[in-house]
Amino acid sequence: MTSVKEFRVDEPATPDSLGRGRFVFTDAYSVFDWGQMPDAVPRKGASLCAMGAFNFELLEDEGIATHYRGVADPDRDDDAGGEGDPEAVPLGDATAPPTEMAIDLTQVPDLPYEGPDAGYDYDAFHAAGGENYLVPLEVVFRNRVPVGSSLRRRADPADFGLDADADVAADEWPDEPVDLPEPVVEFSTKYEEQDRYLPRDEADRIAGAADVDALESLARDVNRVVTERAEAAGFAHEDGKIECLYADGELRVADVVGTFDENRFSYGGRGISKEVVRQWYRANDPAWVEAVTEAKAAVAEREIDDWRELCERDPEPLPPAVVDAVSELYAAGTNAYTGREWFDVPDIEAALDAAADL
Repeated sequence: MTSVKEFRVDEPATPDSLGRGRFVFTDAYSVFDWGQMPDAVPRKGASLCAMGAFNFELLEDEGIATHYRGVADPDRDDDAGGEGDPEAVPLGDATAPPTEMAIDLTQVPDLPYEGPDAGYDYDAFHAAGGENYLVPLEVVFRNRVPVGSSLRRRADPADFGLDADADVAADEWPDEPVDLPEPVVEFSTKYEEQDRYLPRDEADRIAGAADVDALESLARDVNRVVTERAEAAGFAHEDGKIECLYADGELRVADVVGTFDENRFSYGGRGISKEVVRQWYRANDPAWVEAVTEAKAAVAEREIDDWRELCERDPEPLPPAVVDAVSELYAAGTNAYTGREWFDVPDIEAALDAAADL
């Protein structure tokens, strides 16, 4: 199981062929790379599954290759008594919010950690993966730099030509979101215990047989499709990421695309993404957030790479009122983005109002 969804293998991948499997979306959530948090957010799993499937089908309509094969209709699965492999259907044929997504599988080799001096052994990863593997990178695209973006810590506005705007200084980010003149694409690690943003040459090495230019081009295509859909539904698409598989010389979009966990959106100037939960923890459980930061720094010189072993605190559960508000935000946002009333919840404006009171 990943931190928020279960991974089921129906037919394993081989060095020569893709396999078949499913994501089962749970109501678990993760912030600050912690993994599964101490409580759950009802309807979150179904929201992410529906929104992810919707975006995969948009990508397929644009001729962009993905690993998506459809969703399992919960009502049809219930009628069958839950026996056997649920039939994969297009999202539009689902009669209730789905929580299972059928996907093609590729190989995911182990990534050995050789200690603080040698680091991670990507040569071993690619020797095991050959020509059929999940690219060990996240490809991040940014259209806007919101207040919580890590880009503010790593670059100045002048690096993106923003200082040409009279309201933006060359070396100081303003206290509000800033639109970028052109989308920015970055690469970060996927399987290391702490995500690292990478220079292009290192990203190219880590990508293996996959071409880093092709990864960037694919990310820009995905960004365009999601941004266009967001605008049509009344959202602004601020940033997001993709993961990719490489098989038979072809890249395909993998994992899940364009959800409130993978991407940041806003609606009427108000943020709607997992960032709402991050900000709640920063304001209400700062001791845990600080302990996470200290543990991540402390592991750098250790022979282990799992910083959680060094973290001296565990996160507090969310209060019930916060859980309810976040649940409605995910569900209402999915209704609005997909244009279908999957969930019986207040509209997105009411859900945003409730979240603003947190």
